[in-house]
Parts: sequence; structure tokens; C-alpha cells
Amino acid sequence: MDKENARNTTIFLVCMVALLVFYEIFVIGPREKQRQAQQHAVAAQQQAVAAAAPGAATYVNRAQALAGSPRVQIDTPALQGSVALKGGRLDDLFLKGYRQGLAKDSPPVELFRPEGAKQAYFAESTWVGPALTPGPLTQWTLASGTVLSPGHPIGLTWSNGAGLDFARTIAVDDHYMFTVSDQVTNHGTAPIKLAPYASVQRQGEPELSKTNIIHEGAVGSLGGQLRLIAFKPWKKQGDTTFTSTGGWLGITDKYWLAAIVPDQTAQVKAQFRVDTVNGVNVYEADDVGAIRTLAPGATTTSNTRIFAGAKKVSVLANYEKTLGVPHFDDAVDWGHFWFLTRPIFWLLETIHGYVGNFGIAILLLTVVLRGLMFPFANKSYESMSKMKKLAPEIDIIKKRNDKDPAKVQQETMALYQREKINPLMGCLPVLVQIPIFFSLYKVLYVSLEMRHAPFFGWVQDLSARDPTSFVNLFGLLPFSPASVPMIGGILDGPLHIGVYPILYAATMWLSTAMSSQSITDPTQKMVSQLMPVMLLYFFASTPAGLVVYWVASNLFTVGQQYIIMRRFKVDNPIDSLIAKLRGARTPSAAAG
Repeated sequence: MDKENARNTTIFLVCMVALLVFYEIFVIGPREKQRQAQQHAVAAQQQAVAAAAPGAATYVNRAQALAGSPRVQIDTPALQGSVALKGGRLDDLFLKGYRQGLAKDSPPVELFRPEGAKQAYFAESTWVGPALTPGPLTQWTLASGTVLSPGHPIGLTWSNGAGLDFARTIAVDDHYMFTVSDQVTNHGTAPIKLAPYASVQRQGEPELSKTNIIHEGAVGSLGGQLRLIAFKPWKKQGDTTFTSTGGWLGITDKYWLAAIVPDQTAQVKAQFRVDTVNGVNVYEADDVGAIRTLAPGATTTSNTRIFAGAKKVSVLANYEKTLGVPHFDDAVDWGHFWFLTRPIFWLLETIHGYVGNFGIAILLLTVVLRGLMFPFANKSYESMSKMKKLAPEIDIIKKRNDKDPAKVQQETMALYQREKINPLMGCLPVLVQIPIFFSLYKVLYVSLEMRHAPFFGWVQDLSARDPTSFVNLFGLLPFSPASVPMIGGILDGPLHIGVYPILYAATMWLSTAMSSQSITDPTQKMVSQLMPVMLLYFFASTPAGLVVYWVASNLFTVGQQYIIMRRFKVDNPIDSLIAKLRGARTPSAAAG
């Protein structure tokens, strides 16, 4: 029964893979295109309604929104943009080190956008209380500084005309952390109650990733726990409140983060809020500090940090260490297999530090991982080679007991026990590699370090799929698969199969052919041979870096299998092919 169970398990797994591939190609793909078409249609309708209906959202372009306020420029090694004196907000920000596309003239990634433009996104800090405090329409005065840059803060001032004078100092470091110091002085005759407040606000849903492997939405470390709420459930469940001493909270994309970091010794009421304003969903992460009573003549200060930038692991980890921001590198979505994704990422980045190319680092990582799995794989391939060698004896058992399957199974298992063979050992390498596969997929997909990381030749972004396609003979034909009428979406989608996925299928077929030498059941053998074809479509849409890993891993497997099969003097496809080629050449030579 053990053999039958193993066969049934293999068939079940292959059928599941086939169903997943079918679902990806014929259900998810068309549904995703339909969803995108619906989004474009809804956006167009919203714009038309905004132009005609009172109370609906209306927008201006980015340049017009910027012109709505005097500004102070931001210029750092990592950032460029401006601070709006109207509201004193950080609402105009680009990331210098990252571009939207691979082209050299591609514009830098935009993070913040001023209110009034569509998809506004900004961060601010202020005071809240019964008195008149600075708000979005407050016109601050530039009191010191001309350009906000590292070592050169700017100072803003504003008076409410009722005895309260406010001063704001904004500083920035070489990376992505702003420090905002808000000071208020009470020149009145009565005490005033105030509480510090800071927020990150995003108006409208961003363009989300097409896969659910990455978290995008609310994120933070509050009350000692990591808090994650994706955009869809955030919208559905509404406001969520936490009480925390210190911590941080914000809004995250796949690669970018905007977060507020309060004083780590202060108790705050943190909240993830969502409101609908003029038909637009407004997402906000904010915190309110403890209420302070400000006596006449007294001054109080609140310090808040605002992170606005790229989720580069080393930068986040440095802030966690130097500023005491708890679990800050958890802004990167390490996933449920964090105990594997973190070490794999560390090892990959360490190797990259020596070789300077993430593609080569992936190849060397393959060697390291396969080296760690070598003992398990060796046992497995030895078991399969021994089973192949016993195939003639198993055939004799089957013929002798052709009408008694139970007897066949009993005698076969007795033979295995006598020869010290465990037929289930063949599954061990696959089972060991499954969590590694998912962990490496996660690392390649979510880590910023992989974004736009080149390999060689046509692969210039290891985090994206192989850009070549067999449809246009890998670029030799002068057309794009997407341009083909009627079926362009399929040719550029599920059927977009590049060089590396084809190399994967070829090496997987060879590895499977060598493994299937030990399989005697015809159905199980056929299913195992079809596996590379089914997986070809899956790997066609995965990050190129992952396919590079699997091609190298398959080659490693083939080499290991070949050595073991030669050692046990078992026939294998490589030697059979070489023998055929030699046989084909011999008559020609004789004829000559």
C-alpha cells in the first residue's frame, strides 16, 4: 500500500499543479484583464461625474496643485521635492535613486503628491485641542533656512492671533527620515490643553500588485505587535485603534513606505482610519499623544519622525538600531516563512556584496542551498537508482502474481526491505525544496534590492518575468505579442514564454526523465513526464531570478543523479542519448 499511496500522492500533486496552471491561464488572467478594464471605465466615469456633479471630487494636475502654496525645496542625496508652507506639509516627494522604468530617462519614483491632485499622498504633524491650532489651510512663514537638506533644517512660524505662537523645525537625514519638532508657546492668560498629532494620508486606492503574495496597505508596530491591514479589508472594516508606547505606523506599497514614528517613550493613541470624501476613499494612519496642559507663559515641544522612502532593508535596520524604532525592517513583508526568507535574503545580499551581480549571487546561492540539501538528495537518488536496478525482479513478481495485486505489493515491499530501499525517499528532495521555493519567491518578489537588478543579456530586472517570448521568436520577428489582434492579451500574458522558462522546462524534463527510470507504473511515469510542460506556464510569469535559480538547481540535480546512476551502473537518458548519437555517426563514417 505504501507504493500505491506514493503513486496516488504524486498523481494528486500533479493534478493540483495542472489545476493551478489552468486556473492561472484561463481564469485569473482574463479576470485580471477584465478587472483592469473595469477600473479604467470606473475612473473615466468618476472623472466625468466630477466635472458635472456638485460635491464630487474634482482635481487639478500636479503642477497646478503645487502652485497652490509657496514652497521650500527639499534636496538630499536620496530625495527631491518641496515642503508646502500652506499647511506645513510634506506633500511633494520623489525618490532620486529609483526610477519608474528601466530606461535611463525614466522619471524618478513619485512618493508624495499634493492635495488637489488625483491620488494625493502626504504626511503632516500638528497640535489638536479646543484652541485654534495649525491646520491644512494655515499659511506658515519661513523663518529660517532656504533649502531643506541634511544638516540644513528649515524653521516655520505661525501665530493663531489668540495668544498661541507656533514654531516648526523640519530636518532631514541622508536617507528618508524627517524629524519634525513642533513647539507652542502660550502668551495668553489662561491655561490651554493641547495634544500632539501626526498623520500619513492617502486619497484613493493606489495601483495594487496583481498577486496576493505581497502586503500593501496599513502597517505598523504598535503595542509590541506587527499590525497589517490590506487596503480591501481596511476599507471594509473601517477604523481600527490601538494604544501603544512608541512604535510606528503608516501606509506601505510593495517597495515604498510612508510612516510616522512618535517619541518612543510617549503613549499614543494610534489609528488606521478610512473615510469617503466626495466619493473618494481616504486612508489615514495617525496618532495622537497625551493631552498637555500649557500654562500661561509656558512652552512645550513635540518631536515626531516621518519616514518617507524606499523599503531598503539595510536602511530600515539601521533606523531600528540607531533610533530604537521597533521592528522597523518588518515593513518589508517577509511572510509566514520569515525564518527562511530573512536568512535567504541575508545570504543573497552577502554574496552580492562580493560579486556585484544579483544573478550571479542567485547562482552561488543555488550552490549553497543544494550543498546543504546534498545528503538528503544523495539518499533519494541512491534509492531511486537501486529501484531501477531491481525493475526486472519487480516485473517477475508482477507476472508471477498478475491476479493478486496485494501479493505483488507484499513481495515488492519485502524486496525493498531486503535491499534496504525506502521508496518514499524519492519525495524527500521535493518536500525539502518546497519551503525554500516559496521563500526565495518571496525574497525575489518583495525585496527592493531585486527591483531592476540586472543579470546578463536580455534579463535586466530579476524581479520581473523573462521579457523574451517565443511568439515573436524572442525578438527576431518585428512585432510585439501584445499587438496581435484579438489574442494579443493571451500571447503577452499566459503564453508569454521566454528563454529561461524554456530552459527550465528542458532541464526539468531531463531531471524527471532520469528520476522516472525507477518508476514502473505507466500512469505515474506519464504524469511525471508531463510535469515540466505544466510547470512551464507557471514559471513563464514568475520573476526571472527565480527561474534562474531553478535552472541552476535542475542542472545540479541532473549532475548528481548522473554520477549516482553511473556509480550503480544503471541506465540513464544521458548515456543512452550519447550512445544513439555515436551509433548514428558510425554508419556515416563507414559510408564515407
